[in-house]
Formats: sequence, C-alpha cells, structure tokens
Amino acid sequence: MERKQSSPQSTSFNGKLIIVTAPSGAGKTTIVRHLLQSIDTLAFSVSATTRKGRAHEIDGKDYYFISPEDFRERINQKAFIEWEEVYDNQFYGTLRSEVDRLWAAQKHIIFDIDVRGAINIKNNHPENSLAIFIKPPSAEVLFSRLRNRQTEDADSHRQRIARAKNELTYENKFDKVVVNDILEDALKEAKKIVEAFIEP
Repeated sequence: MERKQSSPQSTSFNGKLIIVTAPSGAGKTTIVRHLLQSIDTLAFSVSATTRKGRAHEIDGKDYYFISPEDFRERINQKAFIEWEEVYDNQFYGTLRSEVDRLWAAQKHIIFDIDVRGAINIKNNHPENSLAIFIKPPSAEVLFSRLRNRQTEDADSHRQRIARAKNELTYENKFDKVVVNDILEDALKEAKKIVEAFIEP
C-alpha cells in the first residue's frame, strides 16, 4: 500500500527531529532508550500501530495500539505525518498530534521507526532532521537475533527476515551510520552524533 504523509502544524519552537532507524533486530530501540536517558532535551515520539502489544509494552508509552479500522479512519482524517502498511493489515504511523505536542513542550523529537518511515520523515523535513541508520555487525548476526526471538510465530519471523534483508540495502540513504557490534561503543557514538546536531 502506498505511504502517505503530510506536515505537522507550524510552531515557534525550532525543534529538531532525530530519526533512528534500522532493520528489526539491529538494536535501535536500545540505542534510542539510551539517548533519551542521557540527553534531557529529547522526547520520544510514540508511534501508532495496529499490531497487538507484547507483554512488556504499555499503551501510550511504547505505542498507541489502535484497531485497523481506527487507523484507516485516521488516515482519511489526515491525522498522520507518515504511515505505512508494514505487513498485511498491520499499520504503523506517526500522529501529527504527537509531533505538535512534543514541540509545544520545547522538546527535540526522537523517533524509533522503520526504514521507509525514516526516509519519508527525512525527505519531508530535510532542514531540521538527522537520520541515523543502526547497522548490525553482519547480516548473519542480524538474522540470528531474529530467529532467537520468542515473541512471534514462524511465519512472522520469515516476514521479518525477508524485510530485514531488503532494509539492509538502504544504509546509504541516511545521514549517519552507527555499527552496533559492541553496544557500549555504539551508544557512545550515537550520543556524540546527536549532541553535535542539536547543540552545534
């Protein structure tokens, strides 16, 4: 399904957008959490999704969990700045209201988002965004991580691995690439990159 997007409402705050992306299993969520804990001017953009929440996930904190019918209605209402049908009848998107809310709070926004969503936000906001691609040390390591997950069934694993193979080819479309081999080094590098962008 074609992705759609529009711009958030204007605001007097010159907010920055920090877009962190990676194939599933590369470690972007761990890096995003570290950046949020160590840089107090950042706030997390909570995405909306139609997938079911996992045991540890909290509605409104990890994701806004909504029904496919509700998601489609919000698409019609142009409530998203970007959205995508990642898998059949499984949608993800960024609500315009979420971006406006965080900028109103004088926060720079950090996204933990899929590769195509990251490209879309970057293309729509080239002047005030930084897109970071988190790269696994190798494709084999990434696929091993995905196979070892216990949160999905075999069919979901196959879909994720197929998608990850494709997403690895997008590396050169982003501003910075951080290789997540030794986690401590990746965390330090990501923090240095983000601080340099928001506090030049």
